[in-house]
Formats: sequence, C-alpha cells, structure tokens
Amino acid sequence: MPENKLALCPATPNCVSSDSPEKSHAVAPLLLTSLGLNCWDRIRETILSLPRTKIVLDHEDHLQAECRSAWAGFVDDLELEFRRAEGIVAVRSASRTGYHDLGVNRRRVEKLRALLQKNGLVES
Repeated sequence: MPENKLALCPATPNCVSSDSPEKSHAVAPLLLTSLGLNCWDRIRETILSLPRTKIVLDHEDHLQAECRSAWAGFVDDLELEFRRAEGIVAVRSASRTGYHDLGVNRRRVEKLRALLQKNGLVES
C-alpha cells in the first residue's frame, strides 16, 4: 500500500477523505475505468470546470485546489492523489475554517465523481 499523502481530516465534521478510517469522514475513492495516458489530464480539466475552483499545487500524481463558496467566499481545499498501481484517485475535501460544512465537502466530491462518470473516467 502506498504511503498516504493526503492530509488527515480534523475531528470537526467539515471534511471527507477516501483515506479516512473514520466512518463520519469516509468517502469512496474514485475508481478509474482506464489508466490511459491522458486520464489524469482529463481529471484535472474536470476539476477546473468546477465553479470557483483553481488548482494551486500540481505535481505528477498529486494536486491541490481551492474552492471558494458563492456565499461569503469561504475557501475549501480539494486534494487528489493518482494511485496508478491501485487504479484509483484518492480524494479529500475540507473546509479551512468553521466547524460544520452542512455537507458541502461530501457533495463536492460526489459532484466530481458524477462528472467523471459522465465523462467515462470513473466507474459508477
């Protein structure tokens, strides 16, 4: 098993992660349909299509994006790690501030999953 590079979720209920051992924070990783050469590029493009989202750190198999809320401009962090050997993309979404997120981070991950499914990149 590769070393976990995703940040851990805090104890607050405003974070989800496919690497979380805690059920309240757990979300399924993105199970890829193919490991084609441009799959990571297509995932990156899909992330950039999310409203008010910009990629702030982009490495070969790891990226971090900032997602701003439409209301008040709160910033959440979206983090993805391409784990080619496992055929998955690990994912984490977390609020930078506050305690509750009203489910925003979980919905963001599931919206991303749905977009990637629509584009044939991840399994349903």
